[in-house]
Amino acid sequence: MSGAPVAIAAQVVRWQAEHGRNQLPWQNTRDAYRVWLSEIMLQQTQVATVREYYARFLARFPDVRRLAAAPLDEVLALWSGLGYYSRARNLHRCAQIVVQRHGGEFPRTVAELAALPGIGRSTAGAIAAFCFGVRAPIMDANVRRVLTRVLGFGADLAEARNERALWSLAEALLPDADLGSAMPRYTQGLMDLGAGICLPKKPSCMLCPLQQACVARSAGDPERYPVRTRRLKRSAQAWWLLLRQDEGGRLWLERRPPAGIWAGLYCPPVYASRHELDAALAPAAGSAVQDLPGFTHVLTHRDLHLHPVLACGGGAPSATQCAEATAADWFTPGEWQGLGLPAPVRRLLDGLPLAAPEN
Repeated sequence: MSGAPVAIAAQVVRWQAEHGRNQLPWQNTRDAYRVWLSEIMLQQTQVATVREYYARFLARFPDVRRLAAAPLDEVLALWSGLGYYSRARNLHRCAQIVVQRHGGEFPRTVAELAALPGIGRSTAGAIAAFCFGVRAPIMDANVRRVLTRVLGFGADLAEARNERALWSLAEALLPDADLGSAMPRYTQGLMDLGAGICLPKKPSCMLCPLQQACVARSAGDPERYPVRTRRLKRSAQAWWLLLRQDEGGRLWLERRPPAGIWAGLYCPPVYASRHELDAALAPAAGSAVQDLPGFTHVLTHRDLHLHPVLACGGGAPSATQCAEATAADWFTPGEWQGLGLPAPVRRLLDGLPLAAPEN
């Protein structure tokens, strides 16, 4: 690995001012609430998707106190479609802690920020750098790629000691003057380079302000970096969803357990097989049962093969999806629209041929 010139920070700052992204809705502010909200939403999610959700969240929860006071179900309902729902639960809990323990003001140090739910070292560094000009590195996937290529850092990041070493090198590259202005631009600049130029495949090296300093470009193999040998294997799972509709047009929904897929969200009862679903339906004689088209929902490391079955008439299922379900009830369309539902379930329910309520 070759060392990088100290001019890297200055080059990134200059490039970001002229060519980086400077008009995103969460930029040009030192409001820690807005920066924090955007950083949480941008974890594992594209900017184009986050824009719409960010605007809706701010319209409903314009400050951390409003978010802290809101019911979790309302937060989850607004989050529906963004995925990785633990982010929404942590977002809500974090807001409550900021209000209860910090008087509604986000702490200013990386250590204090990182102690809050859902905020790791990288997100804490971003908030501290953007809002308070703190000299703190970040390390999301895009920035990790930029730094390993520029530095020629070929150590296996699957090993914790190598990850720590990269963090140390990232800290050494930070600006050391005019931090109030330089740190936000430098931090944003690394993000912009990773998102638009230093791409995983076919990076646009000729457009990069760091091309002369980049070890990977000089060696002609930027796509070799970053190095991580341990990969999570994909798996597949089949779920049978019981869409139980009563005579009044209501649907039976259950809140899923607090851990696992779609934790804490409302969902139709889930069964591991059609046989188990049929067993739950058995006591409801005379129900009209219809198999709806199945579809696959892709998670980060798992494919969910979903098989919805609509059953009209009768009472609640005889056996719920899980003994750990924390709530279960009948809901009208107007009521379940306001619940926290997984995006594929919401789309499924939106398309149901629901019966008209009895007069």
